[in-house]
Amino acid sequence: MKNSIITFIGGGNMATSLIGGLLQTGVPPENLRVSDPLSQPLAVRFQISCYTDNLTAIAGANVIVLAVKPQTLPDVAKSLATALSDPPPLIISIAAGIRLTDLARWLGGAQQRPVPIVRVMPNTPAMVQCGASALFAGSQVSEEQRELAENILRAVGLTLWIAEESLMDAVTALSGSGPAYFFLIMEVLEQAGVQLGLPAEAARLLTLQTALGSAKMALESQEEAATLRMRVTSKGGTTEQAINTLQAGGLQTLFEQALQAAQQRAVTLAKQFGEQ
Repeated sequence: MKNSIITFIGGGNMATSLIGGLLQTGVPPENLRVSDPLSQPLAVRFQISCYTDNLTAIAGANVIVLAVKPQTLPDVAKSLATALSDPPPLIISIAAGIRLTDLARWLGGAQQRPVPIVRVMPNTPAMVQCGASALFAGSQVSEEQRELAENILRAVGLTLWIAEESLMDAVTALSGSGPAYFFLIMEVLEQAGVQLGLPAEAARLLTLQTALGSAKMALESQEEAATLRMRVTSKGGTTEQAINTLQAGGLQTLFEQALQAAQQRAVTLAKQFGEQ
């Protein structure tokens, strides 16, 4: 990976996170490029090459990371099609909701040339190198390119491969949107703590540290989450009373409905984007 030229089309938060993570893993700054009209701050921050023209930025690149908004990706991909080298470089798309078949069609140009594409669903904790990224590879992707894609995303957190692209909509609902669910839970817990009489800052710090500690315990344990929960739920104790109240309120059903709604929205958006 350290010898690969990696070009990012789009210089937003996710691209910035990946660039920072790659530099920390030892990738030389001269091997990283960004194309974005507002990329100058990245040039100053990371000492990398920045461009305002996509075609200039991808010349000689081994990997092109498409890090633009889904609604702009069709036009961006179509404009890149005629400038891709032969053989084409590895394309990594982190645009949510864009199906591989549609992206391959846009990038294939008039002759519909096969292009190696890896579709990725990352999430925002990648900004602090604690992301979770699911990857799906097209049939044109070699084993070497799979490893390259995985190494790039691993620079900002956990990676795993998905066997069926249709499952990416479930990934979007679970981990892609997931940070917002946990932020909502934190928000609610903080407010409830304040209502119980705690100072706002105390409620905030206790909530955040408890969330961090619980996630760390779950990651480092071989036990399932249900087992860990039962271990801190003493019979007749305070935790049991709280858990019983949450379950009686239909917490599990609410989360099931929430993820189903998010998944369905992902399917709808993918169809809309693909029609462009």
